[in-house]
Amino acid sequence: MNHLAPSILSADFTRLGEQLAAIDAAGAEYVHIDVMDGAFVPSISFGMPVIKSIRPCTSRVFDVHLMVEEPVRYVKEFADCGADIITVHAEACVHLDRTVEAIRELGLRPAVALNPATDLGVLDYILPKLDMVLVMLVNPGFGGQKLIPYTIGKIRELRHIVEKRGLATDIEVDGGVTLSNVAEILEAGANVIVSGSSVFKGDISENVEQFLKLMEG
Repeated sequence: MNHLAPSILSADFTRLGEQLAAIDAAGAEYVHIDVMDGAFVPSISFGMPVIKSIRPCTSRVFDVHLMVEEPVRYVKEFADCGADIITVHAEACVHLDRTVEAIRELGLRPAVALNPATDLGVLDYILPKLDMVLVMLVNPGFGGQKLIPYTIGKIRELRHIVEKRGLATDIEVDGGVTLSNVAEILEAGANVIVSGSSVFKGDISENVEQFLKLMEG
């Protein structure tokens, strides 16, 4: 099943509650929340207080993407703030298995993100423990970037691996996703679509509806 996960990194923070209500009403099932620490990635975004404050605004799935070094230090706090899925970067974890287990033990859905140049081989042993893999289509840290073309082949390769192993792992993508390229991304095998600028710029409800129409097709 396909899911749309609008990224609030591109939202208007003076109207965040209102815009969350708009994507909710339009039918988006996930809310993608990018947490950046200024160390693993150059930018700093937001953390627990913002997530806690918006949790009462929607019952949609909170898909929390931790772009932070050694995220195992914080998974309990993000769980307490209302996360449903916690995604950690393989590149940021010294002990990836321990981090995934810590997320699962909190009753949440663990996911692992891979930067564009990170080989899928890092998932060989951990893949059966994951609910989702996030394939980054850009180098993380900034919104509004263009998709790196070779990442489409990476999605396709990961979908083949997941099916060959008989797993039900979701494949999420993030970075440079637009209405003009989402069909190609879905065809490659992704089923959880993160988009920021293409959702929040312009008419939010119309943008969500257009994405969902393409994703249903």
